[in-house]
Amino acid sequence: MTTYVYGIARDERADPAGPAEPEPRELPEGLTGVGDPPRPVRVVGGGGLTAVVSDCPDRLRPKRRDLLAHQRVLAEVGRWSTVLPMRFGSVSDSDEKVRAVLAEHAERYREQLDRLTGRVEYNVKAVHREEVVLHLVLAGNAELRALAAANRASGGGSYEERLRFGELVAHGVREREVRDAALVEDSLRPLAEECRPGPESAGWFVNLSFLLTRPAAERLLTTAAGLEKAHPQLDLKVHGPLPPYSFVTP
Repeated sequence: MTTYVYGIARDERADPAGPAEPEPRELPEGLTGVGDPPRPVRVVGGGGLTAVVSDCPDRLRPKRRDLLAHQRVLAEVGRWSTVLPMRFGSVSDSDEKVRAVLAEHAERYREQLDRLTGRVEYNVKAVHREEVVLHLVLAGNAELRALAAANRASGGGSYEERLRFGELVAHGVREREVRDAALVEDSLRPLAEECRPGPESAGWFVNLSFLLTRPAAERLLTTAAGLEKAHPQLDLKVHGPLPPYSFVTP
């Protein structure tokens, strides 16, 4: 049976010189992780560190159930200790191999834990509210307004005229995305200790992760809400607090 690894935390009992953390406690009774049925979660110690693990299912797939289970385990551990979150699908040959890796790389893991103590990640994605941004694009472009009026006057315009109009609108929306992406980043980046971009997608034009202390999170949330109020074309999706996935060195 292989071992599935959720994350790595400091074992304060073995490393009393580390940064102060909330009083550690045992994992919540009955905590389970990935698998069907879900596997019980346990800890494996080595090198003054603790790995949070479970048995790994024979055929692990990135299903929603298991992705959520992975996140839930990390959230529970994060309630009482800083945790280096492993990516979904991190698997080791055995508990013994996990202990050996903890011992071998203990200094590097502790350095990262020191850097991330008391920090959380917030992810911010942005999309446009379509009707609002189209209104802004038209309001700011005299050529577009003239084309729209001409098309209406001619009963909708020819195919070429409609195509030209659509191309100009799409170009205007892309320009607005670039401007608003800079607005969001410039407004939120100064509030965090670090900022890293996430994967690009057609579903949003901003995908940024911010590393910040828990007390600083309220200011980020307030600023994001203020951006939406001042710029109604913005629809911001803020997710957090999260384990600092984006700020852990592989």
